[in-house]
Amino acid sequence: LSLKHNAFFLARGINVPTALEGALKLKEISYIHAEGYPAGESKHGPIALIEEEYPCVFTCPRDQTYERIIGNIMEMKARGALIITSIEEGDKEVKEISDAYFTIPEISSKLLTPILHVVPLQLLAYYTAVMKGLDPDKPRNLAKSVTVL
Repeated sequence: LSLKHNAFFLARGINVPTALEGALKLKEISYIHAEGYPAGESKHGPIALIEEEYPCVFTCPRDQTYERIIGNIMEMKARGALIITSIEEGDKEVKEISDAYFTIPEISSKLLTPILHVVPLQLLAYYTAVMKGLDPDKPRNLAKSVTVL
């Protein structure tokens, strides 16, 4: 990922904000253009940009969105995308179609999955910055606080 210039972060349902956060962190500390997007709407824009090895990071909880996120992964993979996933422990199906993956523990409350899935995405941004020789603790041009007038 450290050699790429762009990336998509895709998720469905309550995990869409997790994708947005993952994209934001990659932008802020790795200086790679990244967009978070609802996977269900990927046919309305992002899919047009996919080419060989274009990084697509998917958040894949095993909930009611699971079968559809697999469909989204397959659409991107068919176009040559580099598939990176955040999956739950024991998820062999998504693991097999991923080029790289992170595993989180499986939990009974699917409402908590956004919290668990955001950690691997933050680590992805962190280690990408480190591999680029950047200091993730001192991102350029970012203020620690915002002044509201």
